[in-house]
Amino acid sequence: MQPPEVILDNADAVYDFYLDHRQNRWKALAAYALLGRRYRPRVSYADGAREQLRALVRSGRPTIYSINHLSQSDPYTVAATAWRSPLRSIIGRVRVLAKDELFIEAGQRRNVDMMGGIPVFRGKDHGIRAVNAAGQRMMDICAQRLARGDHLAIFPEGTCNEVDPTQVQAVGSGIGHIAFRAMKLGVSPALVSIGLSYGPRADPAIAPTKEEAKSASFYFRPPIAELPAKPGDIARSARDDLQSALDGAIANY
Repeated sequence: MQPPEVILDNADAVYDFYLDHRQNRWKALAAYALLGRRYRPRVSYADGAREQLRALVRSGRPTIYSINHLSQSDPYTVAATAWRSPLRSIIGRVRVLAKDELFIEAGQRRNVDMMGGIPVFRGKDHGIRAVNAAGQRMMDICAQRLARGDHLAIFPEGTCNEVDPTQVQAVGSGIGHIAFRAMKLGVSPALVSIGLSYGPRADPAIAPTKEEAKSASFYFRPPIAELPAKPGDIARSARDDLQSALDGAIANY
């Protein structure tokens, strides 16, 4: 199946394609290894979290990885962290939600596809009403991928935090709806919160440079094995746990 053009008017064809799309895992492993060497993130864990994360990965249980969002460098530093953590063994089996504009230029799209990207048409870019149907389909696709045994990485704030890098911004209900829909399909995804800090920022609106993004601090919280039953409660739980992860990343910077 030929990759469809990623535009809102073509959303049905886009999500039909990304329901089944698989990247080349060997290319993904090579790319993540390169990013691991380039960015050299510092990875730390809450008490017992590393052992729990290893056990979770070995179990094969579908998992949602939730990360706070600070800059356009985040996908690269997160990929580097995956290489330098117990997540290395699931590289190539993780779907990553990415804004639709990253799929426009052909070369960039190949890279995003190689990293397991699934396009997101955001309300802030196209209007809330215009993206409603596409958003519903995107959440269904994510739930189906989880039900098939894939994992999902998401920046639940939805956009870069240019307000206060020490505080997780509002988390939309999307992460809750994805987990809820996966549960309706018969799977019970775990949730792992990963905090990210590039250190103190004089002006949060100015993103870190590529050099400043090196040696970022990442902090893993223990997996949440049992999520609440309602989407809104899941989202609130995800936000609280992500703030704890961010606090850890800042403390260990």
